[in-house]
Amino acid sequence: MIKEPKISRQKVYTLLVEVGRKDGDGLPKGATGGALMIYASGVDEAEAVRESVAILKQADLAPLDVTGYGTLEERLAEGHDISDDERELMQRALDENSVIVAQLTPFFEGDDGVRH
Repeated sequence: MIKEPKISRQKVYTLLVEVGRKDGDGLPKGATGGALMIYASGVDEAEAVRESVAILKQADLAPLDVTGYGTLEERLAEGHDISDDERELMQRALDENSVIVAQLTPFFEGDDGVRH
């Protein structure tokens, strides 16, 4: 009897997580918080969010808000331009069943959220 390979229900979700300040968070001096672009695997977006928040808390970060942007397929359907580098990080998150922090942007007092 030949076993069929198990089909994974895991998908990778793109999340933007805003963090506040906390002792030992590793954010630059003078930063008021930051935003992290994350690729996280999960059977659904809720699981990906839970896993990401748990890992960030373990890393002494203080998650405040999470915005989900969906899976690769959902982002492509919405017309997002996704680079090869992003796709590689998403695949790595899926292969490793992990949370990948792709980018950290610190916030400073007076930031208006507009990057020039």
